[in-house]
Amino acid sequence: MNLRSGRSAWPWLTAVSAAVMVLSGACSPAGAPVPARPTAGASSAPAPAVVPPDTAAGAQLRWLLAAMDHVPLSGAQTRAHFDASFLAEVSPAALNDSLLATGTVELRSIRVSELDTVVADVATTGAGPQAQVMLTVDRHGLISWLRISPAVTGLTPATWAGVDNTVQLVAPQVRLLVADVTGGSCQQVHGLDPGTPAPLGATFKLYVLDALGQAVAAGKVRWDQPLTVTGQLKSLPPGELREEPDGTQVSVLDAAAAMISLSDNTATDMLISLLGRPAVEAALTGTGMADPALDRPFLTTREIFTLKLRQWPALANRYLAADEPGRQTLLTGTVDRSPLPGPGAAGTWTAPRAVNSLEYFASADDLCRVYASLADLARQPGLAPIGQVLSLNDDGLQLDPAQWTTTWFKGGSEPGVLTLAFMATTPTGRTYVVTVLAEDASQLIDQADAIPVILSATKEALTLVARR
Repeated sequence: MNLRSGRSAWPWLTAVSAAVMVLSGACSPAGAPVPARPTAGASSAPAPAVVPPDTAAGAQLRWLLAAMDHVPLSGAQTRAHFDASFLAEVSPAALNDSLLATGTVELRSIRVSELDTVVADVATTGAGPQAQVMLTVDRHGLISWLRISPAVTGLTPATWAGVDNTVQLVAPQVRLLVADVTGGSCQQVHGLDPGTPAPLGATFKLYVLDALGQAVAAGKVRWDQPLTVTGQLKSLPPGELREEPDGTQVSVLDAAAAMISLSDNTATDMLISLLGRPAVEAALTGTGMADPALDRPFLTTREIFTLKLRQWPALANRYLAADEPGRQTLLTGTVDRSPLPGPGAAGTWTAPRAVNSLEYFASADDLCRVYASLADLARQPGLAPIGQVLSLNDDGLQLDPAQWTTTWFKGGSEPGVLTLAFMATTPTGRTYVVTVLAEDASQLIDQADAIPVILSATKEALTLVARR
């Protein structure tokens, strides 16, 4: 179940329609607490009970876990615990349907605990499957975002052919790369057409993060530097900053964390505004993208929403027919001056729209290279926050912490597009990238089915590459 702001950490569109879906995804920082594994000779004393944290988000988690024993929720209950923007996008009936489908759950562990966000491992009472709950509250302590995602089950056969066959189930065109980046460069271990550019969705935000890291390294930007929310920079969901009043200030680090872990589009556009479009375009070239011209001019999320939602397809066709200078002129003279389409406008966006021409583009090889660049930056003095924000959300991959010490993730989606890109490191320092780019230019990709399949194949790919 994925409610309101979209699948955290990747789609820049899918959840704008506020559809209630069963999706796989999670948020898991490196070093987050996990249930202890029993060892030989260990004490048989019962483990201490797991309880929600004593925070605003924890209080709502405590209420939600108890309320799931007594669904359907009344209108008074939903108004008392969910904010108005949530309820404007998700009806009480849809909320109750999803909670009824999930059933009763019990808390197993807390993975992330912050004042406004909590991520918990839960399981259906009895022999039910493991799942995760991610919950975010607004400044009044009301739930503004809720996701309940199933655990990954049914691993693919332990062969590269099995991995290939599995990922190719999700869409007509799938690109795959499994690479060893331990030495700082991408060494392909296995791939399916990894050099062909494909639409990315919100995975493009890796390039914004790289440009930000370069700016911090050069002393042009500080992590604690304040950014101001303005009407001109507000974008569509996912993300919470769009709900903040104009004039609200957040730090660069908080904006980066929101951009990566929650795929906050407003945070993304605030960072692009800070850095400047040319700096992000320089990151395309600097990280080794094979064809950076595909992403010039580098669009803000607000711009691409406007092109795909306002006067569709006339405005988009004008943009696509222009050369690069003409596109820039159209952006500054028309697109950037247009009012932001309302979230309801995205309800008409139910099929792929020009995913092969009006999107963000990179190949699986390109994404591996930007991860390698980010890893190099994160090792430099003062740039450790890069790794920290990339570790906040593993999208439910849930690698064994005894075998994998860190997991980085970013993904993206829109109708017809689904991208998941991971980088994982073993206790011995071996580091691998697995990237899957799925594309269907004619119809939606069923994420409820596709995401668990890709996660399972990713786990198996990492198992195979680590055995070499």
